[in-house]
This record gives sequence, structure tokens and C-alpha cells, in this order.
Amino acid sequence: MIALRVYRLLPLAARRRLLRLLPEHRRIGVVRTLTRPRGGETLHPVGASVTVTDDGVRTEAEVVAAATPLQMWHRNLTAVTSTLESAGIEYHCVRNDDYLRSTVAVLDDEQDDLRDLVGSAPELAGAHVRVVEVRPGRHQPDLAPTEVIQVWFPVTDVRAGVVLGAEFACEIELWTRVEDVVRAPRHNAVIDEAPAVAEPVRVAAALLSHFVPEADDHHYGTRRDLAVRAPDRVGFPIDAVFTWVDGSDPEWQERKQAALGTPGDALHAIAANTSRYHNRDELRYAMRALHSFAPWLRKIFVVTDSQLPSWLDPSHPMITVVSHADLFADLGGLSSFNSHAIESRLHRIDGLAEHFLYLNDDVFLGRPLLPTHFFHANGIAKFFLSPAQFGLGEAKPGDPPVNAAGKNNRRHIQRQFGVTITQKMKHTPFALRRSIMHQIEEVLRADVTATAQHLFRHHEDLSIPSSLHQYWAYLTGQAVPADIEYEYADLGHPSTPARLAELLARRHRDVFCLNDTDSDPRAFADQERMLADFLPRYLPFPAPFELPDDEVAERRTLSASALWRDAQQSVPSARQPSVDAPTLPNSMLKTLGDLRGVPLRPDG
Repeated sequence: MIALRVYRLLPLAARRRLLRLLPEHRRIGVVRTLTRPRGGETLHPVGASVTVTDDGVRTEAEVVAAATPLQMWHRNLTAVTSTLESAGIEYHCVRNDDYLRSTVAVLDDEQDDLRDLVGSAPELAGAHVRVVEVRPGRHQPDLAPTEVIQVWFPVTDVRAGVVLGAEFACEIELWTRVEDVVRAPRHNAVIDEAPAVAEPVRVAAALLSHFVPEADDHHYGTRRDLAVRAPDRVGFPIDAVFTWVDGSDPEWQERKQAALGTPGDALHAIAANTSRYHNRDELRYAMRALHSFAPWLRKIFVVTDSQLPSWLDPSHPMITVVSHADLFADLGGLSSFNSHAIESRLHRIDGLAEHFLYLNDDVFLGRPLLPTHFFHANGIAKFFLSPAQFGLGEAKPGDPPVNAAGKNNRRHIQRQFGVTITQKMKHTPFALRRSIMHQIEEVLRADVTATAQHLFRHHEDLSIPSSLHQYWAYLTGQAVPADIEYEYADLGHPSTPARLAELLARRHRDVFCLNDTDSDPRAFADQERMLADFLPRYLPFPAPFELPDDEVAERRTLSASALWRDAQQSVPSARQPSVDAPTLPNSMLKTLGDLRGVPLRPDG
């Protein structure tokens, strides 16, 4: 304990000097011990009330087994609207400028009754109520500051680490009637002033927040003139794709060893290293993050080498598991150990939406996000440039595979568009379009096919969804650079435990990546303990596609390959009819390039 206090008092430079005295594979474990989050060891029973910090205030929250931001958005809004309906108070819902909050408008002559109601209504028993001052919009100079009543039900997990509370409050605002118009007390996304009389209607919840998915079946009361669809609302389906491997699976290890014995070029030292295939259950939490923070996703596809995670229910309607045998069917259904090869085939997944996010299993959403963090409502994708570069010159066998692929991408971009690229992309979800990947394959068929046939990462590979797609789409007018709040942490770096502790405390990033480039296998145990401390605390609520813990414990006695075989006997084929074909045919996409004065040149 004394050593911990002394360490925390030391300047950063002194800490680094101390760490350098330790063997490299021991550093993570030492720093994890010194910086691991405090508290959270007590597990509270579901249904209990515990003291938490919510929006900077110490308060009570109910312990629940599972919850999501979207569920709390609905719970708070439903409680308020049900209360008003029971009391016979007219209201209309309005889209809040904050997509995580809802707004209910009531005429200000109901103010006194409203205050009494929120304090006594049975529908709001246990709710937290707070009155806050808000200022009118800059286009409402004649309005004075007014008050808004915030209502929410705070909940927390069994460790009382995550609080879903005031951030998702329903806000009751008081509109003023002046003769034959009503005026909003502050800016909203639709209108500041409207006729006093309007037809009441019930609308889909998706019209009240861009965070709510199109398929959501909740409806709420509003006015017909407010039941409008915003032009920046994404209306097309978006899917997510993960690639995953369990490197501890004996059958997979046999396949890998057999592939390593296949004649071919010498591999780079990190093209087939153990850390690339090490499974620490990251996928489970990466998918939890999507369920919690991106409820607008339609489906999640998991691409594996005929393996299945022990915790995943492949029969869940949101989940499709795709095997390499299907993805590489035209190339003999081979097993691939090359991420570049697997990624080059993603657009061939049956049933995949035209717009999709591709994620490695070490990439996590950090907080609730909108579709427009990744795509504009007109379908244009966003990409996030990294300051990191892949170096000059042509790709060589001695280059790290990621740099070699970047250089190969550059050669094709230079040939097709006459510009020279140098930067990598950040390790975030990649916003992709199937039609663009189809076009790249059509134009660069020889190199794309060669990439797909390399069993391990090769210096002649292309990195299509993680770099080439973004530049290609940008130069054909189908993607734009954008910004995202992002954290990258290398699991092998001694600073990572401290950075994870900060992430846990602040939850201030849109996306974070916990990457393992080339860790010493002797450090795996410490890294696993570090992630076992962090991930269940950051993402404590299970998703509906996770199996019960007792069933997972039993399934962990089987290999991932054995679980896959068992699933094939009970689950229909993962192949599905295509439900969202590419938006534009390849011939039209070629025309897009021609219109920009950049005719696309077939490979070879």
C-alpha cells in the first residue's frame, strides 16, 4: 500500500525509469497492480438501491441485470407521457437537440398542476426530478430564461460502476400561448413557433431522436406539424461485420500449422505471430458495445474460420456467423490466417447491407453514437485519418505487413487517380460500402484475388477496407474525412493500464482500440487480467445474443471448432438472400470516376 502511494506521487519520468528496471514482460503486471481501478469489488443484488454519482451528484440508483441507453430513453419518456395522459394534461413530444434526451412540451398555464403531478404521480415513483434553467435560442431574443423539468430513473450495474441516469432524462418544457400561436421556450430541431391548434397524432419514436432505430416500434404523441423527418436522419440500413479467431483452438492450430508448411514466400516476423490470434474475449465486449451504443445497427455478421465463441447465440435474429468456407467458396473454401485476405472478401457476404461498419474485435464504441458519426444521411461515408504513415518507396518483404499493404494501396491510387497517399487510418470502425468494394475488385481483380489467396499476410497484399476503400471512395466523391474522439492503446505498452483507468473514469471517447501488435507470450496472463479488470466494468450489461453464464461455462469445455459443428446441426445456414444490394451498379460507379475526370483503369 505504501509502495502504491509512493509510485503515484512520482513524476512520470521517474515512473518510466523505474519500469525500465523490470523485464519487459513484467511491466504490464506491475503497472496494472499500481493503477487498477479502486472499488467495484462488492456485488450488489439486483433490485437493491445503491449510492452512485450521477451527473456529478451523489444519489441513489436501482441495481439492474441489464439496461441500455435506448431502453432508458424509452423508460423515461414513457413514464412522463403516461403520467400526463392519466392526468388529462395535453402535451406534444418534440425532438430534443440532445439525441440522448427526449422532450415533452406542455402549455405554461399547466405549470402549477405539473409541479404537483411530477411529485406525486404513481408512474413516477422512484424517479429523480430536477428543475434546471435553460436559455432561449439566439433567434428568440425577446424570450427570457425559463425552467425545464428533467425526469429520469437512474439505474446501475451490480458493481455500481456504470450509471444510466440524467444523461437520458426526459425534459418537460413549458410552451407559451400568445393569441393564436404557441412559442417554444428554447430552440428545438423543428420549430420555435407554431399555430396554437394542431391535429394530435402518434409518431414513431425514430422521428424524435436520431439515436432511435428505424425499426423501433414505440410511438408517442405529438402534433401533425411536428411529425417531420429531418434531412440529416439516416434512413438506410447499416450492418456491422467482425472478423474473429480463437487461436487456442487445437483444430485451428492444426490448420495453421498445415498452412505454414505450404510452399511460398518467407513470412515477415509478425505476419503469423501468436499475439495476432490470441483470444481474450474482446469480441464479447465489442459486440456488447454495439448493442448498447449503436442500437440503430440492423445486423451483426461475425466472420470466422468455422469457429464459434462459447458465449454467442448464433440463432439470435440479429446475428449471422459466416465461415471462411462460404467467404472463399470460389477459391476452394480455404481457411485463411491473413486478415488482409479475409477483409478483401467482406463485400461477398450474403445479405450484408450496402452500408456497413467493419470492426476488428479489439475496437470498441466508447459511448452512445449516431449513424452520422460514420455516414452522412445521403450515403456518403466518413473516414478518420491517422497521423501515422506507412513510409516511402515500394513494398518490400522486410516491411511490416501493414506498411507494405499501404504502399501497395498507394501504387494503385497513384495509377488510378494521379495522387500520392501517405497516411494510415485510425483503428476505428471503418464505414464501408459494398458497391465500392465490388468496384475495387472489378478494377484491380488480379491484385485483389492474389491478396485473397495469400494464407498469411504478404508484402504484396492490399488492405482494402482499412485504407484503400477510404481513399478510393474519397476520390470518387463517395467519402469524406471526418473527426472522432479516439483512444489507441497497445496492450503490450506499460502505459496502457493507466490509460484504461482513465477511460473507465471519464468515458470520454467515441471509440477506443486495445491493439496487440507483437506482445511477448509471457505477458499474455497479465494482459488478460488487465482486460478482465477493465472490460466487464466498462461494459457490464450483457447483450441479448449472449448465452446464460451457466451454459457458457459448460460450452467452454469444447473447442470453438466443435461448437461450430454443433451449431451447424441446429441452426439454419448462415447464407441468406441479399436484402440490400449495392446502391449503384459497378458500371455507374465507373461513370462517377469518369465524371471527375479520372477514368478507372482495369488492373493488369
